[in-house]
Amino acid sequence: MISIEEINLENKVIPEVIRTEAITALCHFPELKDCEVIFKFKDKIKKSTMQAQPTWASFLKRRKHRGYIILISRKIQIEHEEFNITDIPSDVITGWLGHELGHVMDYRDRSGLGMLFFGIKYLFSKSHIKEVERAADHYAIAHGMGDYILQTKNFILDHAHISEKYKQRIRNLYMSPEEVMELLNEGKLEEAVS
Repeated sequence: MISIEEINLENKVIPEVIRTEAITALCHFPELKDCEVIFKFKDKIKKSTMQAQPTWASFLKRRKHRGYIILISRKIQIEHEEFNITDIPSDVITGWLGHELGHVMDYRDRSGLGMLFFGIKYLFSKSHIKEVERAADHYAIAHGMGDYILQTKNFILDHAHISEKYKQRIRNLYMSPEEVMELLNEGKLEEAVS
């Protein structure tokens, strides 16, 4: 973990309403301190609350010069329940952002062509989606964000107004709270990113 002073904020775009949470999450990823990361609200994101991807302008650049954008749904619609970002506890938002930064970590080692194939597989393969989402959780946990990831999962799975259908989708594609706890308790953080 690094301090806020070590993060290059000149190449980060962070909306004020999530500034504290984004900086807290970024402090857990020293590898991203000089990486361009744009956090941007969007009105609708298909089937997601947040989405990380390389910026179009940097897609064909060398990996170390690639920038990333994390799109955040302005209103978080989970089935019939709608949340404003300000309605969600700070630690839950931090966990969500940490998960997205986990995706960025996963993308950093992929070539432009590799990212293209990665995206195509994500669109058509449920097993690939599961692998990718679990990898993002692993990266976040390995970077010290396990408690935040756990709070985010518990917020979704324990929320009375979120449908069982959506909760089942989360259970099927993402690490369970028990798996997160197991990684934290057994100190398997090094294994988590391999």
